[in-house]
Amino acid sequence: MSARFARLAGALALLLASACAGTPPQASPPGLAGTSWQFVRFQGGDDRAVVPDERAKYTVAFGADGGVSVRFDCNRGRGSWTSERPGQIQFGPMALTRAMCQPGSLHDQFLKHWPYVRSYVLKGGHLYLSLMADGGIYEFEPLAKP
Repeated sequence: MSARFARLAGALALLLASACAGTPPQASPPGLAGTSWQFVRFQGGDDRAVVPDERAKYTVAFGADGGVSVRFDCNRGRGSWTSERPGQIQFGPMALTRAMCQPGSLHDQFLKHWPYVRSYVLKGGHLYLSLMADGGIYEFEPLAKP
């Protein structure tokens, strides 16, 4: 009976190992690496739309090395991003300056939502970053190069 148990345990371990094995995460899926974007609008899950007073005050730049640089109004930050498969994205911890932005800034909203971004779509030349649980969608357009 112990040999049968050993075979069963081995088969279970093999099955578990194959289920856990997957494609290693990509740091730079095609389409995002080396691109820079500026904020156009946020469409909330409650249909509330928010537009910035100045688009270039809210930017995101994706490095091919898995690094990301952001500007959230008066603050700038650096962190990481990964994408395990096309359409999925996740941002890692970010080092961000902590200046007090002017009233009406969307800084706090970006800071609150950023960890909950889970997917992206490139459509019509724009980048759409979606929050988990239908929390809303951030729309970005390409950032003009100086």
